[in-house]
Amino acid sequence: MTRAPSEIDPRENPDLACLQSIIFDERSPEEQAKTYKDEGNDYFKEKDYKKAVISYTEGLKKKCADPDLNAVLYTNRAAAQYYLGNFCSALNDVTAARKLKPCHLKAIIRGALCHLELKHFAEAVNWCDEGLQIDAKEKKLLEMRAKADKLKRIEQRDVRKANLKEKKERNQNEALLQAIKARNIRLSETACEDEDSASEGLGELFLDGLSTENPHGARLSLDDQGRLSWPVLFLYPEYAQSDFISAFHEDSRFIDHLMVMFGETPSWDLEQKYCPDNLEVYFEDEDRAELYRVPAKSTLLQVLQHQRYFVKALTPAFLVCVGSSPFCKNYLRGRKVYQIR
Repeated sequence: MTRAPSEIDPRENPDLACLQSIIFDERSPEEQAKTYKDEGNDYFKEKDYKKAVISYTEGLKKKCADPDLNAVLYTNRAAAQYYLGNFCSALNDVTAARKLKPCHLKAIIRGALCHLELKHFAEAVNWCDEGLQIDAKEKKLLEMRAKADKLKRIEQRDVRKANLKEKKERNQNEALLQAIKARNIRLSETACEDEDSASEGLGELFLDGLSTENPHGARLSLDDQGRLSWPVLFLYPEYAQSDFISAFHEDSRFIDHLMVMFGETPSWDLEQKYCPDNLEVYFEDEDRAELYRVPAKSTLLQVLQHQRYFVKALTPAFLVCVGSSPFCKNYLRGRKVYQIR
């Protein structure tokens, strides 16, 4: 009498190890495989799918010469894997089963279910069609095919809608980029290390950026008259405060927005000195560490077209302070300040 095979760890699966020890080498591989199949079926009925997988696997290891028995072992293991949520493993098993027995209807049904769970709707339809060629009245296949076909059509519709939306957004962004170029507005991209690389890659980089809203939920837009509106940030360094304008029309003047924003005294202006007539607007040229004072009656477009203005992240930003205040004088001290005319 020879020793029993030792593939199964008795500490982890004592009952299977016990069964294995009973099956001796003098029994045929077919008999041993069938014993494991029956054991797996018992575990499956008890919904102990992990142990069922182990039993079917041990049966397959016997490499018996009966293709029908091996096909059943693969199909049964696929069923256990399916209930464990291992849909890819289950699909591999039913595929192996069909290689041994192409017309194995249970394997086809299980494979169609796996494709459905994996959202492979077209493949699920194909598997159902192959099964219906064997049994045209199989209820499970008929119901599954109808469900898979419906989901496939919904998926195809959603893909078409997504493609159309992407194309529309791409066209809109192309139009925005062309509008920016036509106005000679300069865009800044800090990721570009030099001017040549910036000019080469800027268009593509900003086509992607144009689709993204800034943190305030606004984005650059082009109206029916071909005019741009920008999201604009106003910074008040004296109090570390800010204001955000979601749509600053390029033909609007700075003074018009300041009149609205400071029509009432903001809560942080305890000295009540932030009045439109007292305010000075600047933009910073960071490369040269220089400031440019913006005339309040200038339009946004006039300022954006200035040769030293570079728009960052598609959101123009400006500094605002009270011109006569000690803070402003101290803030400007030692810095080059130019007046835009």
